[in-house]
Amino acid sequence: MDEVLGFQDIIKKSFLHLEAFRSVSYIDMILGLLCSFAIGMFIYWIYRKTFRGVVYSYNYNVSFVLMSMLTALIIMTISTNIVLSLGMVGALSIVRFRTAVKDPLDIVYMFWALTAGIASGAKMYPLALGGSLVIGLVIIWMSKRKVTEQAYLMIIRHTEEATDALRVELRKLNSKLKSKTVRKGFTEVTVEVMLRDDNTAFVQTISELEGVSDVSLINYTGDYAQ
Repeated sequence: MDEVLGFQDIIKKSFLHLEAFRSVSYIDMILGLLCSFAIGMFIYWIYRKTFRGVVYSYNYNVSFVLMSMLTALIIMTISTNIVLSLGMVGALSIVRFRTAVKDPLDIVYMFWALTAGIASGAKMYPLALGGSLVIGLVIIWMSKRKVTEQAYLMIIRHTEEATDALRVELRKLNSKLKSKTVRKGFTEVTVEVMLRDDNTAFVQTISELEGVSDVSLINYTGDYAQ
């Protein structure tokens, strides 16, 4: 007569028993770490080559390499036991990243490193290597595409006597008023200007107007200026 097992018996025999733990071979461990390291270095190179931000961070870029390898270790660890995997998921769910990411593309690199680590830890080496190669080529291709127009912020500080002449010059440009600050004795306006090339001769023309004290032109990316 077959023994009827209860729910607790199934848990004890299937999950909590020491035999439920499966060891990871040294070959799988070395291959997983090497694959994740290679992809992490590839991400490092792509990020450095295509970076367009304000200040390049070496430590942030190196974190992609370490993130890929650590994720691969986590995946290899939780693959040994289902109970351990559930506990690991619960522990990682309480982790919160406090670092502010200004560029949305940086988040893509973070997910790329995590995905590469997951695929390497799961022994899906062709998927990890091939997928990373395709993603890297797409990022390089997109970064080399020439932008037809770039947004700039022009900050002009002037007196009341320059208002009419300044309005005439701004009408010649593809501009849009962003802010205006009026103080005693002078006015400061911030104007968004769309440029198709690097011709910034109009800045000199505006700065020479009667009543204009200074003009600043800043490249604007939406989240920050550079």
